[in-house]
Amino acid sequence: MHVVLVGPPGAGKGTQARGLSATLAVPHISTGDLLRALAGASTELGRELAGVLSTGALVPDTITNEIVRRRLSEPDARAGSLLDGYPRNRTQARALDTALAAHGRELDRVLELVLDDEIALTRLLSRGRGDDTEAVIRHRQHLYRTQTEPVLEHYAGRVVTIDADGTVEQVAERTLRALREE
Repeated sequence: MHVVLVGPPGAGKGTQARGLSATLAVPHISTGDLLRALAGASTELGRELAGVLSTGALVPDTITNEIVRRRLSEPDARAGSLLDGYPRNRTQARALDTALAAHGRELDRVLELVLDDEIALTRLLSRGRGDDTEAVIRHRQHLYRTQTEPVLEHYAGRVVTIDADGTVEQVAERTLRALREE
């Protein structure tokens, strides 16, 4: 099963993806983690990514698409994957469709985690990551609404909406229920 978790910053995509990955026995592929790891490298690409990530801007699609394409082609992702933070726009959604089709696969489900912006802001500020300032978070929320929400239209018919307000366990229960019901 190939699943994408979509939601605003702070909705708990990464947290839910880690639990679902174990339950579904598929790799959790976090573009944020992949990009942060590359940004920490002492390379030209690493320095470029570090600059982009520090402002809250999105990494260019060409870079993100290639990183995800490579990761999906690894043997452990053949049976399925759980994507967190990708696709973030329609261009990336089309690239994901192409990457999966190249291996005779398609996206099965999109789990949309919904959460109030103010609750998300509080969550993000409390986790204490260096790139989580209020200004950066607000910018990322705006990017989500303008660029990522349209991805839901691209995957109409495969989207399941889940309330992401509550404890990690409550949201996990809702998420698993949604996957089983579909």
